[in-house]
Amino acid sequence: MRLTSVSRALVVAIVGALLLSSLACFGGSKRARRYQKAELQEALGRLETPGLVIGEFTLAKNAVVDGDTIKVAGLDSSLRLCNLDTEETFKNEADRRLFESGWENYLSTKQGQSSRPIKAATPMGEAAKEFAKKFFEGVDVVRLERDHPKEIRDRYNRYLAYVFARKNGEWVNYNVEAVRAGMSPYFTKYGYSRRFHDLFAQAQREAQQKELGIWNPNTLHYRDYVQRLEWWDARADFLMEFETEAAGKENYIDLSHWDAMRRLEKYEGREVVVFGAIEEIILGDKGPTRVKLSRRMGGAFPLIFFDKDVFGSSHIARYAGEYVRVKGTVTRYRSRFGREELQIVVNFPGQVRGSDKVPNFTGVNPEGTGRGNDDGEDVEAPPAEEKKEEANAP
Repeated sequence: MRLTSVSRALVVAIVGALLLSSLACFGGSKRARRYQKAELQEALGRLETPGLVIGEFTLAKNAVVDGDTIKVAGLDSSLRLCNLDTEETFKNEADRRLFESGWENYLSTKQGQSSRPIKAATPMGEAAKEFAKKFFEGVDVVRLERDHPKEIRDRYNRYLAYVFARKNGEWVNYNVEAVRAGMSPYFTKYGYSRRFHDLFAQAQREAQQKELGIWNPNTLHYRDYVQRLEWWDARADFLMEFETEAAGKENYIDLSHWDAMRRLEKYEGREVVVFGAIEEIILGDKGPTRVKLSRRMGGAFPLIFFDKDVFGSSHIARYAGEYVRVKGTVTRYRSRFGREELQIVVNFPGQVRGSDKVPNFTGVNPEGTGRGNDDGEDVEAPPAEEKKEEANAP
C-alpha cells in the first residue's frame, strides 16, 4: 500500500518526534546537543543510502554492547563493526557457573559435538567490552563509514560500519585499534577490508608480537585462532576472486549487497552468477531440493535441484554454511498460495562452485554421490511441465 502525501508527512512528523525525544535522553557535550531535527533525520537517512562515508552520529547512552557492537542515538538496531570479532560476554548465570567449574571443562562443554569453531563467553570477551568502554569514554559523537558502498546491513539487520572517534584532534579508527590491542583478530570471515587491509594486518602483527589480549598464552581465550584465521582467510580469498572476476559485469551479483534483489529482477530470464552463503538445505522427498542462499533473516534466495544426482554431484552439501557461486538463469515461480519468488534452477553440477580451501565442517564426502560430471553433459533435466508442477509444490 502506498502512502499518500498526508500519510508520509504524518510518518515523518512522528519519527522526527521520537528521534528528538530519544536524543534528549542522552545529554552529552554542547557538540552532541547541536544536532537539530533536520540534521538528525538527514544523518539517519544516510544510513540507508549507499556510500562510503555515512556521517557523524551521537553515541547512545550505554553505547557499548560488547567489544564489536555499539549503538548510536535514534537507530532501530545496533552497529556491527567491520572486521572485528571479539569473544562473547557472560550474559546468563548458567554460563558463569559452568565457567567456575573450570576453564577446560567449560570450553569442552561449549564445543560439544560441533566441528566448527564456536562462539562462547570468555574473560577476554569481558575485557574487550571494557576496552571499548574506555576507548569511547568522553566521546559524544562518532563518525561512521562503510567498507563497501552497497554493503549496508548484515543478515541480522545490523548496520555495518567502521567507527571513528576524535582523539587529540584526529579521527581514530576504533576497529583497527581494537585489533592492535589484541581484543580481536583481524576478522576476515566476510571478506578482507577493502579500505584498511594493510592497517588491520599490521595491527594484528603488532598485537601478536607483543602477545596482547587473545595472543597472550596466559589469558583465558579461544585456543583455535590459527584454525579460525585459516578458515576466514579461505572464505575471504574466495570472495576476492569473485569480486575480481565480477568487476564491470552487471550480471555478477553478490547477495549481500542492498540492490541484489533489484538486479535479479532486472535479469529475470537471463543468466547471472550469484554469490552467497548457504543458509539452509531442504532435501525434497517428493519434490525438489531447495538450497537457500543467505541474504537477510527471512529473505533467502533459493536454488532449486530437481535431479538428486545433480544435487549430489554438485557437492553443494559440503559447503553448508559457506560461500558458493552459482551460474544460472533467473526464473520466477508462483506457489499454490499465490506467493511469487525468484529462483535459479540448477540442472548441471558445473553451475555450482565452492572453495576447496575452506575446511569441510560438514563431513560430507566431497566426491559426492551423483553420477553427473562437472560439465553436466550426462544429466538430463526433467521436462518443463514436471518442473513447473514440482516448483509449485508447498
